[in-house]
Amino acid sequence: MATLTKLESKLAEVLGLAMAAQDSVRHVYGMLDGEHEPLAKKLAHAQEEAKETQRRCTALASSFKGKKTAIVNKAREVKQEATDMRETYLAGEDDPIDGFEFLIMAEAGEVGHWAIVAKLNERAGNAELRKLADWALPTQERHLQEVLDGSLKLAAAEDPDEAD
Repeated sequence: MATLTKLESKLAEVLGLAMAAQDSVRHVYGMLDGEHEPLAKKLAHAQEEAKETQRRCTALASSFKGKKTAIVNKAREVKQEATDMRETYLAGEDDPIDGFEFLIMAEAGEVGHWAIVAKLNERAGNAELRKLADWALPTQERHLQEVLDGSLKLAAAEDPDEAD
């Protein structure tokens, strides 16, 4: 298997996180009921953007000669690690606040990873990766803000004195 550079490895990580995000969003979407339609729409849009991120990362991985398979394989490992984290965190939970709390952590992780990709690429100078990061980082920052706002909206509707 091809040896990945630090930048290629980070590309694999953001690809894997985008893959995992689609499943995480689907899971949390299923925790919402009909009264949360605006939140559900935002999640559906975030899921589509995660799918687009996966598509763009995979296309970029193809441009690294002889490395696409190694990048995708590492991405699958990252996806599995993120899935394991989600399953552990949300085991037995059905409250959408819990789902949104998990998404806050997941989106913050994606923001951090994309910021690192962009920083590493400053020295590497890959123009296509710069374009991708310039699109993905603000997208992830928006996702983070949306799930934070959504969790606060859900929390505002809760009775703080109700038994958990």
